[in-house]
Amino acid sequence: MTTTWDPGQYLRFAAQRQRPFEELVARVPLDAPAAVVDLGCGPGTATATLASRWPAARVVGLDSSPEMIAEARPLSRPGRLEFVSGDVRQWAPDGPVDLVLSNALLQWVPGHADLLERFAGWLAPGGVLAFQVPANFDTPVHTELRRLTASGRWPVPLTGLLRDAPVLTAAGYLQRLQAVGLAADVWETTYYQVLTGPDPVLEWARGTALRPVLGALQPDAAAEFEQEYAAVLRIAYPQDAAGRSVLPFRRIFAVGTTAP
Repeated sequence: MTTTWDPGQYLRFAAQRQRPFEELVARVPLDAPAAVVDLGCGPGTATATLASRWPAARVVGLDSSPEMIAEARPLSRPGRLEFVSGDVRQWAPDGPVDLVLSNALLQWVPGHADLLERFAGWLAPGGVLAFQVPANFDTPVHTELRRLTASGRWPVPLTGLLRDAPVLTAAGYLQRLQAVGLAADVWETTYYQVLTGPDPVLEWARGTALRPVLGALQPDAAAEFEQEYAAVLRIAYPQDAAGRSVLPFRRIFAVGTTAP
């Protein structure tokens, strides 16, 4: 949770990153929530759409990254949309919430499955807990990254910086939501992201998975690491004659609802 984030790099693929958010929100069974919390709001662009979708709601976006919150705050609307800095393991809303939303955050939080009961406890009657997490940690973009960090070839130890399986299975989330008393709807979707440009999969990873590694290395070592990582990604995700690479990206979605 101490990773330094680059909002500009993250937003290079804004459309691809927004789509799972939109599809998660579309499955939220609420017409007019009064209080909405977005955990891990990032640069705030997606969170701002919640204020537009539900004009009567007070929307709060939370993120632990000072860089992301600084990017998000210009989007604030007094009394309608605000952004606050905090850790999801410690922060709590100031009253009952109709919707707790989390988009691609929980994989960064060790032990996050144990927090689901806490999040569910924030919900008003009929409230909803909705989240999605990536589930592609067995694909080359992650396995090659973990292999390189475990090689011991870098000036600082990187072993253990990345976890092999930072999320549960879809069935695991279903069981956890049911165990905390929520009626649960859980599903998986694989997006086939078509990426273009020089080393596009590396550019994608620079915005998320690669951040902790780059933050642990000095600039020269980070550049060397990136060069080696880029080389294996070119093999794993080759570009076609039109300069396109396809990145399969599986995600797990979950929506849990309290009794009215």
